[in-house]
Amino acid sequence: MNSLLTSTGQHIASTTRRIIEQHPKRLTALIAALLLSGGGGALALANLGPDAADLPVRAVLETITPAYTYAAEDATAASLNLYRTDLTRSSDTADTLLKRLGVDDAQAAAYLRSNPQVHQALLGRAGRQVTVEVQPHQQLATLTARWVADDSGNFQRLQVQRQGNSFVTSLETAPLQASAQLASGVIQSSLFAATDAAKIPDAVAVQVAEIFSTEVDFRRSLRKGDRFSVVYETLSADGEPLRTGRVLSAEFVNAGKAFQAMWFQPEASGAAKGGYYALDGTSLRRAFLSSPVEFSRVSSGFAMRFHPILKQTRPHLGTDFAASTGTPARTVGDGVITFAGWQNGYGNVVFIKHQGQTETVYAHLSKILVKRGQSISQGQTIGLVGSTGWATGPHLHFEVRTNGVQHDPMKFAQKSQTVPLSTALKPQFNTLAQQAKLSLAAASSITDANMQ
Repeated sequence: MNSLLTSTGQHIASTTRRIIEQHPKRLTALIAALLLSGGGGALALANLGPDAADLPVRAVLETITPAYTYAAEDATAASLNLYRTDLTRSSDTADTLLKRLGVDDAQAAAYLRSNPQVHQALLGRAGRQVTVEVQPHQQLATLTARWVADDSGNFQRLQVQRQGNSFVTSLETAPLQASAQLASGVIQSSLFAATDAAKIPDAVAVQVAEIFSTEVDFRRSLRKGDRFSVVYETLSADGEPLRTGRVLSAEFVNAGKAFQAMWFQPEASGAAKGGYYALDGTSLRRAFLSSPVEFSRVSSGFAMRFHPILKQTRPHLGTDFAASTGTPARTVGDGVITFAGWQNGYGNVVFIKHQGQTETVYAHLSKILVKRGQSISQGQTIGLVGSTGWATGPHLHFEVRTNGVQHDPMKFAQKSQTVPLSTALKPQFNTLAQQAKLSLAAASSITDANMQ
C-alpha cells in the first residue's frame, strides 16, 4: 500500500511539475483568483488549456467598405469660404492688413494699393471695421469696411468684390441701427474699474460722469459700494456693432443717495434741443460745467499747496486737471473770448467773460483754437492741453473768478442756475420718465442677480 501511495504521489508531482512548466501564466492567475476570494469560495473551473501565446497565428485579409469617406469631407471643406473681422491700424498697408485678415493674395493687395477709394478710406486710418470673405487657397472674395464719419446717424460702407480675375469697388452711405443696452455695476475702487468689470464701454462711463458731474464729485467723493445702472444705445451697421451712442437713462447711488437722469428730446418741431433731466423734470444742465475737460484726474485742487516751481507753500486758486498733451479743453459756459495768447507763467492761455461778472481761465495750452472777441458756447473746444509756461508736465490749469475772486469750480457749478422744463412739455416728459424708471429697474436687477 505504501509503495502504491508513493508511486501515485510521484506521478502527481511529476504531472504538476510538467503543468507548471508548460502553463506558468495560467497557474499564476489561478492562484491570484484563489487569494482574492479569501479561500471562502470554490473555483468552478480552472482552465489549464494551452496558452494563447503558444497557438499558431494566421493572418486574414478582408476588404472593408467605410460608411463615408474623408475625401468627400475634405472636398466639402475645401469649397467653403471663410470670414474674418478686424480693425484697421494707422500703420496698415495693403499687405499687412490682408495678412492679418488671413488673405494671401498678391493680386488683391496690388488692387488695394492702386485704388484711390481704398487708399483714402482704409490705409493709414485706425479703428475702421473690416470684414473679409476668403476663398480656398486664401484668395480674397470680398472685403467690406464700415465706419462712422460724423454724427448724422449714418455709416459708410466700402466694398471690394472679386469679379473673375478683377475687382470692383463701391462706396455707400446707410443708416445706423440703434438698440438699447442695459448694464449696472458696483464701485470697488474707481468708476472706470467698475465699468470695465461690467463690460461697459469707456465712452458710456465718461457720459455717466458728465451727466452727474454737478451732483457727484467723481474725483473725490466715490465710496466702495456705490452703485450705478445705465441704459445706453449701441449703434450697428449691417447687424455689426460699430460704436456706442447716447446714454438714454442712468442712476448713480453715492453714499446712499440716489441720482437719476434721462435724455429728453421734445418731439415738437422747433422745440428746444435735447438734454438730461432728473426724473422729476429738473434740468441737469447748469449754466457752468464743473470741468473744462472730459472726466479726468485732478492733479492739484483748489487749496494750499507746495508750488513745484516757486518752491514755496502758497494758495492754489485754481484747479489742475491731469491730461495728456492734445486733449481738448472746452469752455464751461457761454461767453466771449477776452484774451487768447501768451501770458507769463500761464503760457498759452484763454480768458472768457461770462454773464454775472464771471470769468474763466484756461492755461498751459499747447494750442489755442479761438480768437479774441469770439463768442463761444458751453462745451465748445477752445484749445488743446499742453505744458507751456510754468508747468512741470502736461495739464490744464483752470480758474473761475467772480469780480476777481477765485472759486472752487465744482462748488461754483453746483450753485449755478438750471434751465427749467416748460409746462407744455410736462405730459410728454412724464410718460418717458415712467419708461425710464422701468428700464433702470431692469438694469439694476442685472447686478442684483449677479450678487446673489
